[in-house]
Amino acid sequence: MEKRIVILGAGESGVGAALLAQQQGYAVWVSDKGQISADRKKLLIEKGIGFEEGGHSEHEVLNTAEIVKSPGIPLTAPIVRRALDKGIGIIDELEFASRYSKGKVIGITGTNGKTTTTLLTYHLLQKEGLNVGLAGNVGQSWAAQLVDGDKDWWVIEMSSFQIDGFKTLKPHIGILTNITPDHLDRYDYKIENYIASKLSLFKLMGSNDAVIFYQDDKLTQQGMERINLVATPYPVSMGSSQRRGGYYDGNKMDLRSPGRKLEIDPKDIVLKGKHNALNTMMASLAAMLAGVSDNMIHQGLADFKNAAHRMQEVAEISGVRFINDSKGTNIDATKFALDSFSQPVIWIAGGVDKGNDYSMIEPLVKGKIKALICLGKENGKLKNAFKGKIMEIRETQSIAEAVNWGLKLGEQGDVVLLSPACASFDLFQNYEDRGRQFVAAVEELKKVGK
Repeated sequence: MEKRIVILGAGESGVGAALLAQQQGYAVWVSDKGQISADRKKLLIEKGIGFEEGGHSEHEVLNTAEIVKSPGIPLTAPIVRRALDKGIGIIDELEFASRYSKGKVIGITGTNGKTTTTLLTYHLLQKEGLNVGLAGNVGQSWAAQLVDGDKDWWVIEMSSFQIDGFKTLKPHIGILTNITPDHLDRYDYKIENYIASKLSLFKLMGSNDAVIFYQDDKLTQQGMERINLVATPYPVSMGSSQRRGGYYDGNKMDLRSPGRKLEIDPKDIVLKGKHNALNTMMASLAAMLAGVSDNMIHQGLADFKNAAHRMQEVAEISGVRFINDSKGTNIDATKFALDSFSQPVIWIAGGVDKGNDYSMIEPLVKGKIKALICLGKENGKLKNAFKGKIMEIRETQSIAEAVNWGLKLGEQGDVVLLSPACASFDLFQNYEDRGRQFVAAVEELKKVGK
């Protein structure tokens, strides 16, 4: 009898899982509560994979021993609850894909910095000429890529939602960048549940595996104390040197793995700022453990091109630098961004507040922030938090106006930083749309100058 599997959600990961499942001999049914995009629908039809959209048919969805669930669908969704009640196994696309790969996995998670760390790790392994693939939340789904063949190494960005669907997947190298409160609506508004989700990435790892983590992060420390870690720890720190791991003292990065020591001068690398020092140390340690040479690590750090909207230097106009950190959608990310500059900053912030505690960044604001430009529909909380602490506070719903003000308020050597600390969907489609509009406004301004 033909094996049957159901895929819930027809996004990148869902369709990828469907293609791999079909290749592996499964009868596949894809079910999406919303509308499936035209290109993905066309692909499913071409491959002869059955699907439905606009709702879930129980007689189809529950007629299986296992469901591959897209990470955006919560376990509390009615169809998922009914499947669990029937004893149907619920897994993630990455878990499903891992069954058909013999490659070593570098799994990267964390609230902030995981995409930069993922892309940099992949870049460093590529520099060495290793047979490496990139998957997870960046680029094409892992399952879809495995249809075309396996790799020796896979660098995979993993969200907590994906990790929740792991049963047997274990990385050879696991990286946890940091933990700050985020997505708590999916974790019963309990930070301890979110911490447990992130740390569960390490639970199946063995003594020959390695865990790289930010030792100075309080919530990470709490999580590490609660788990029985079998893998070898490689802590990175800005406060204390490490016998094994990484240390940044503000002048140089000192990385150590068994039999190896590597020093990195921040002046020689593309990524700037304190938070990127952490990303750099974590990616470089992973590369060392994967066998990348010192020379190739240095080269890779010097010619890496980061993803857009992450501390992206857009332009310099009349000596004023414009930085796009639209991906800074929570207070912790913005704290790192502000901490990256010693120069005076004109800060563009605001949007849909995520329950931010702005007192966290008050010490950074004093004497550093020349002006705050609030970009959002509801700016009351943001304005009140910094009233009397920042001399000039302005408000707009136009990103072009915010950029114009930034240039007018700035002097040579100043920085205009878009790091909103908020979600984007009051004025924009998403953080990428906000970032693109910021870049376009800066480029338009550059044409006319000051």
